[in-house]
Amino acid sequence: MIQAIGLTSVPRRHQPPVVDDLTFEARPGRVTVLLGEPGAGKTAALRLLLRLDPGRGVTLFRGRTLDRIPHPTREIGVMLGDVPGHPSRTARSHLRMLSAAAGVPVERADDVLEVVGLSGLADQRLGDFSLGMDRRLGLASALLGDPHTLVLDDPAHGLSPRETAWLHGLLRGYAAQGGAVLVTSRDAKEAGRIGDQVVTIDQGRLVADQDAAAFVGCRLRPRVTVQSPLANRLAHVLAEEADTADEATGGPSVEVVHEGGSRISVYGSSCAAVGEAAFRHGILVHRLTEEAGDTGPVTPLQRADGRPTDTPADEAAAAETPEKPVPPPTADAGEGPGSRLTAPGPVWPLRYELRRTTGVRTGWNVAAAALAASLVASVLLARTDASPSLRLLTGWPVWLPLPPAAFAAGLLGALAFGQEFRYPALAPDQGTVPRRLGLLGAKLLVTAGAALLLAVASVGLDAAVLRLLFGRSAVLLADGWGVPLAGWAGLVLGCAWAGLLAAGLFRSTALGLVAVLAVPTVVVPVLGGLLSRPAARSLIGLPERLRSAAVVQWPAGLDQGIAAALRLMSQPTGWALALALAGLLGAYVLTVFRGRPR
Repeated sequence: MIQAIGLTSVPRRHQPPVVDDLTFEARPGRVTVLLGEPGAGKTAALRLLLRLDPGRGVTLFRGRTLDRIPHPTREIGVMLGDVPGHPSRTARSHLRMLSAAAGVPVERADDVLEVVGLSGLADQRLGDFSLGMDRRLGLASALLGDPHTLVLDDPAHGLSPRETAWLHGLLRGYAAQGGAVLVTSRDAKEAGRIGDQVVTIDQGRLVADQDAAAFVGCRLRPRVTVQSPLANRLAHVLAEEADTADEATGGPSVEVVHEGGSRISVYGSSCAAVGEAAFRHGILVHRLTEEAGDTGPVTPLQRADGRPTDTPADEAAAAETPEKPVPPPTADAGEGPGSRLTAPGPVWPLRYELRRTTGVRTGWNVAAAALAASLVASVLLARTDASPSLRLLTGWPVWLPLPPAAFAAGLLGALAFGQEFRYPALAPDQGTVPRRLGLLGAKLLVTAGAALLLAVASVGLDAAVLRLLFGRSAVLLADGWGVPLAGWAGLVLGCAWAGLLAAGLFRSTALGLVAVLAVPTVVVPVLGGLLSRPAARSLIGLPERLRSAAVVQWPAGLDQGIAAALRLMSQPTGWALALALAGLLGAYVLTVFRGRPR
């Protein structure tokens, strides 16, 4: 059950809020339709309801606010937008990845594919899906956690009549099992067909909250639609006969409306009566059908305080329709109409991130391109520069701000969040509270592994090729291998994490890459100038001072490690990366906690 109380969006400059004091309920076992014209505020209301946009108001899901639900994907299935995921991913791999985010067994992906009728297309790429298949996959993603509540934004828009009928049947069946279904729609006829309760809004405000019978009687009037090349003559004939019948009966019975062109609508009559009138007067008819006509939204009444009140039809329906008892909220979240599922553990975000990273070719292509570029740059440097150095092994010319491997690691980090914001259904917390820090930890861990593998592979490949082409002397390091390679690994790892945190903070892959490039081009020169001043103090001798101050004496070899780490950190690049990572991590964590519902 959903109880939305006083939902109000943040007011825009010199304009009223998109959603203004909206209150309604979506009960279990019923399909509730949020009806409104395009721009009426339906999508904004759903985003407020799911705490995706800032605003005021309270939303209760079975008596609990969203931040008090342990596993929101088990309680609420959400489908917002049309983009289901990365176009190069298959339907099965996409759902298996999301099943790890929802904390459900991987077999659940095949179950929901069968429910939505996509089991035969499980291995087809999402980029080849039609709109109807795209919508079915989005619905399968919403059903993964076996939720008690479905929240869908205009799911039937743009679908064929066959796909629309299938979708309506699925939602009706879901509600029949005890689930609560909330959908938005712009079509009053569709709302009358599918809905048990219709909530009409206009300009973000409540207009009417009616059950389906009251809505159809108030909003959808039966009419006869006629298409004829002599529409004006037929309308005149029907109006004259209606006037004659009105004089005989003493009240209006038939209303004729000219819709323009060759089409007219006749209210209060039947196909048989209209067809007989056309036959008597020799008028050709091309089309004659009975349908439900939309009379348009009802104008809301106003209270003294400016808030809308119920229309007379609403009050009459409320008086005639008894209230159905609502089952009390249960203590367990995620117990939907189907079977119960086990609670997700700490390993679930890691599984999700691994499947997200390895499920598409983007990461592999980036790594291959970086290795090739590093190898070419290393060979060119070896031909022009005779002094062996770490720049030679890493393919890092002086005129480049970053070596190819470090830039590629930053790109991989930026894609970790950037792809989720580009393809909304990839976000594990879509439709729920802001991203958990556990998911951030999984991304940091997977990105670190990919960055370190890329750093090792780059140096190893360059060293092997240089030794083959120029001999062993080309791959020797004058200061040994330990400290230079540790600095190289730290540089690649820092770039990867900087791209990851910046993309998550700014919600953009491009801005994540900008943050990575800003470290060597902006931060390093500034820190280099500060650290080169004579007044800057040195950290030389810190390991000895730490040893003398420690209660327990550590092994002597640890001094060398601390000294090497300090020597790395004393470089401007090390300071710049450390400061950039600390700032981005702090800003990201602050954003997460500030975005949590209060």
